Amino acid sequence: MLAETIDRLFETPAGTYGPEYQEAFAAFKEALNRGEVRAAEPSSDSPLGWKVNTWVKRGILLGFRIGAIADMSVGRLPFFDKATYPLHGFDAASGVRIVPGGSSIRDGCYIGRGVTCMPPMFINAGAYVDEGTMVDSHALVGSCAQIGKRVHLSAAAQVGGVLEPVGALPVIIEDDVLVGGNCGVYEGALVRRRAVLAAGTILTRSTPVYDVVRGVIHRASEDSPLVIPEEAVVVPGSRAFAAGIGREWNLSVYTPVIVKYRDAKTDARLQLEDLLR
Repeated sequence: MLAETIDRLFETPAGTYGPEYQEAFAAFKEALNRGEVRAAEPSSDSPLGWKVNTWVKRGILLGFRIGAIADMSVGRLPFFDKATYPLHGFDAASGVRIVPGGSSIRDGCYIGRGVTCMPPMFINAGAYVDEGTMVDSHALVGSCAQIGKRVHLSAAAQVGGVLEPVGALPVIIEDDVLVGGNCGVYEGALVRRRAVLAAGTILTRSTPVYDVVRGVIHRASEDSPLVIPEEAVVVPGSRAFAAGIGREWNLSVYTPVIVKYRDAKTDARLQLEDLLR
């Protein structure tokens, strides 16, 4: 019922947004906060194992459309934003650790029990961050990004948001993934469970990933995002120009490289992450 209401209101031409809009959006946002609805969710019917919930993305966009700019200043710090997206409310019973020091979590996203937020970090509306995840200092979780259980987003990691187009899969980081410092995962990339992204790894739709273990090249296509395989260990690499002036100048371009798949030695190095939670 909520999905049909959101779709109908989203298609209504812009005008005066009366009580029906506000009531529907309030119910929708609370469902986001509880994790009952999400921009993308696991699906056994999809070849990727995930499906996009277009109506949820429309609901998030509807909130921006109907919200008026409001004064959200805190003390001497001036903030002016859409009234429909204030700060997310928490209490000690939520089981979420938000360490003091300048972090912000926007309303309209799910934050699971045991999530730890180290300052300063930011989580945008529509995101889903599952239980036991660590969001480290200067990390960003973009709108609609889906973060699994026990993920570690290291310092300055950037997980991009994909809110539009509404039918596009957002960035998805599955369970038990380690995202190293200064990594960037953008444009709907899908990182499978237990993968490891070494510090400085950048994943986008236009960047191929060279798997030197299995001898394949992972690429996004028109119908599918870039997918990092389960348990892959990805490091920043480079690829030499094969022809033209780039070859004459001995230039190389950045490319991610899968150098191994997780083993007991890799797991032993990652055990420290559990002690930090």
